[in-house]
Amino acid sequence: MRLDLVCALETGSDGLPGHAHAAHLVPENPEGRFWLTLSPKRPADLDLDFTAFITALEGEFARRQTTRKVEAVDRAILVRVETNPFFDGEASLAELRELCRTCDVEVFDTVIQRRPEVDPRFLIGRGKLSDLVIRAMQMDANLLIFDHELTAAQIRSLADFTEMKVIDRTQVILDIFARRAHSREGKIQVELAQLKYRLPRLTRQDAGLSRLAGGIGGTGPGETKLEVDRRRIRERIHHLEKELKMVEKARGQRRLRREKTELPVISIVGYTNAGKSTLLNALTKSEVFTEDRLFATLDPKSSRLRFPRDTEAVITDTVGFIRDLPKELVTAFRATLDELQGADILLHVIDVSNPAFEAQIASVEKILEDLDLSGKPTLRVFNKEDRIGDKALLATLSGRFDAVAISALEPATLLPLMERLEDVIRTESVRKL
Repeated sequence: MRLDLVCALETGSDGLPGHAHAAHLVPENPEGRFWLTLSPKRPADLDLDFTAFITALEGEFARRQTTRKVEAVDRAILVRVETNPFFDGEASLAELRELCRTCDVEVFDTVIQRRPEVDPRFLIGRGKLSDLVIRAMQMDANLLIFDHELTAAQIRSLADFTEMKVIDRTQVILDIFARRAHSREGKIQVELAQLKYRLPRLTRQDAGLSRLAGGIGGTGPGETKLEVDRRRIRERIHHLEKELKMVEKARGQRRLRREKTELPVISIVGYTNAGKSTLLNALTKSEVFTEDRLFATLDPKSSRLRFPRDTEAVITDTVGFIRDLPKELVTAFRATLDELQGADILLHVIDVSNPAFEAQIASVEKILEDLDLSGKPTLRVFNKEDRIGDKALLATLSGRFDAVAISALEPATLLPLMERLEDVIRTESVRKL
């Protein structure tokens, strides 16, 4: 009920009042307390000026909240429920925080709860959820973001319980893609993904809108608003899929023209924000947009690359991968990712400075395997070597993963990569002959 103060009055067996027990919420504090319990008193001894006290308490809440000086519209608390004791939930929330930064959401706090199994209705325990509501009130947060994919029923239950906006990790990624897509094809693919995500999550907000069930008039009133919304979404999906096929046809024609030049094709793949676009710019003197944010580049870019020994190739940048990439996005971007089928070599760019780089390698290779690309000749590149202070460790890692260590921001480090890449191209050319 979002009460500032609650008082409980004892009643004796004779019906006479006993002590009054009171507790009130407290503003955000270093101790992490949610409330303060007052000393029990008899009703006659209560001397608290409740009106003045609540006014002062509300003023303190407002004062603490304004000290944050946050201009973001969305102020979030990130939530994860972890049932696997061996999974690094903190690293997963750190990645979600970066996703939020990319779509301009201010993250106030992160919460992880370890449980034997998730609650089917709320994911986290009801008591923990109640604490989250108070925490959100203390911090003036207005958004809960779960590091999971939520069902429509879970979103509705959580929103009803907390009276806050509730979204999941997939919605954050879809929002980023919607902001970052610029090409016609990219916009179509993103809208398709959003609609396919939204369709099964449409719910009837008002049971009074449903049609009469059974008997005479069972088909009388016509479609409900929910059914109209579903039909319109399906029609829009059908329309977008037809548009996408036309775009794919044009891209296929461009690919055929490129194949006639008989130039080898190198496709850059890797985890999001590993530095793929920066490397493309460094190798080809291009000006592809780069930014230190997740999914800065969504639209594929191709450039011609000339090697020191006069070998030439076409090098293509692709959309970054991420752990548990939403299936709607995989489906929508499959046409773009299928372009990788025509690549002669995959250049797997890895952010070696990221503590979770091994897990990122596994995520990328899992997606490549799902796309039947695991058999392609692949050269691993450890990017951002300038952030690794221990060069002996870097050399050991490079040997272990058979990778070339570079910094895409330092052109002098790219020569070994160019030589290694040219050797791979020559080897593949001889093999094809």
